[in-house]
Amino acid sequence: MQRFENKVAFVTGAAAGMGRATSLRLASEGAQVYGIDVDPSGLEETARKIRDSGGTIETALCDVTDRRRCFDAVAACVAAFDRLDVLANIAGIVRFAHATEMAERDWNLVLAVNLSGPFFLCQAAIPHLLETGGNIVNIASNAGLMGQAYTVAYCASKAGLINMSRALAMEFVKKNIRINCVAPAGTATNLVANVEFPDGIDGALLDRYRGFRGMSQAEDIANVVAFLASDEAKAVHGAVWEADQAVSAG
Repeated sequence: MQRFENKVAFVTGAAAGMGRATSLRLASEGAQVYGIDVDPSGLEETARKIRDSGGTIETALCDVTDRRRCFDAVAACVAAFDRLDVLANIAGIVRFAHATEMAERDWNLVLAVNLSGPFFLCQAAIPHLLETGGNIVNIASNAGLMGQAYTVAYCASKAGLINMSRALAMEFVKKNIRINCVAPAGTATNLVANVEFPDGIDGALLDRYRGFRGMSQAEDIANVVAFLASDEAKAVHGAVWEADQAVSAG
């Protein structure tokens, strides 16, 4: 399939995990990818993989917590490729902590990366997406749909991202743009592999969120993003797609 031929996709978190998998998937279907991250070596590896497969990608270092840099990155993407069709907000972080002990800096960082960054990029991208009839896919989490112990900031940020996506979808419901959200559960990425748990947690409180069918792979979520970003999903607007191995079904 070449669902993204002659289209341009802006992907955050492109250096690893779901961001890399999405970049590879969209590029394999013809998209010209503009990938951003704070990890230069990871971006280089993503770019190498895409170019070795005959795809097209440009990359840039960008801290999504900085509104000005978000706007500059979107402008650079449009300058490089002359258009923008897809914004995939995938960059994210998590910090486990006892709620009463969570440091202010960690709270602020999680909210900044997971919620403010996607909003800044939506602000910057929407005028260009309106010109092309493009769309936005935000990666939230099932933690934004249900309570999860020891991740109060993460849950708050992902719940905010889900309702932000819905609010934008309603604001632009009469315009030529689509805005959707994906809510995965545990996915085998560096984000999960490098999680640090605080002392004294009750592991039983986390059992439900591990699910019964195991963790998803990054490529599984990239497949969902690719569908929602494609013209095949032209009837899908303002949706939250739960790609969580049924964790939130029970």
